[in-house]
Amino acid sequence: MSKPELIAHRGYARHYPENTLAAVEAALQVGARAVEIDVQLSRDRVPFLMHDRTLERMCGVPGSIGELLAVEVEQLRAAESARFGERFAAEPVASLARFVELVARHDGVHAFVELKRASLERFGPDAVLDAVVPRLEPLAQRCTLISFDVQVLQRARQRFPLRIGPVLISWGQYADGQLAPLSPDIVFCDLDKLPAQGALPTRIPLAVYEVDDAVVARALAARGVRFVETFAIGELQRELA
Repeated sequence: MSKPELIAHRGYARHYPENTLAAVEAALQVGARAVEIDVQLSRDRVPFLMHDRTLERMCGVPGSIGELLAVEVEQLRAAESARFGERFAAEPVASLARFVELVARHDGVHAFVELKRASLERFGPDAVLDAVVPRLEPLAQRCTLISFDVQVLQRARQRFPLRIGPVLISWGQYADGQLAPLSPDIVFCDLDKLPAQGALPTRIPLAVYEVDDAVVARALAARGVRFVETFAIGELQRELA
């Protein structure tokens, strides 16, 4: 029976604050072989792990990563207190450098690094790539840059020997061949944006998010999906075993 390969979405985000070292370490400890994280730059262009445009949900403070210096970001705590109360009150906002150090200690683990539009809009594609790509050097052979922004992936393809993968805004980008000039190594798509039924194209490996149900995961694999991305990496691995 078909089953997909799994990607830990922002680490083991069901049980840990997302995009933290605690979440990534927990995902690796339960056997994740691929982890996806989100990256934004501080005002002085140091990359940190953060999904949201604002810091309120994760850190309980106003503003954004891009408005703060790195030294100020380092004083914040990514406690995600609405979900976890004070359990992770000491958890720092993770730097990309620390994430790379952690994953580099685990042979064979692949990192999907999403470049967020908030930083691309503030600093521009080349500045973001200049800040992020050198820090990925220890993972260069097992890392993929992903983004909703096709422009930054085009620049990455021109400038660096890294794998790239667009995150679809609409299914038509994939189905109509709009991404062919980019020659992506993988394509990410929201589950809700897929066609409702039928086989899916497999000319480019497809990763689907957010999936936490084994029945859905197996059905996607049967349709041609190679990867599913999940907040519940431990639970889904057990159910698919």
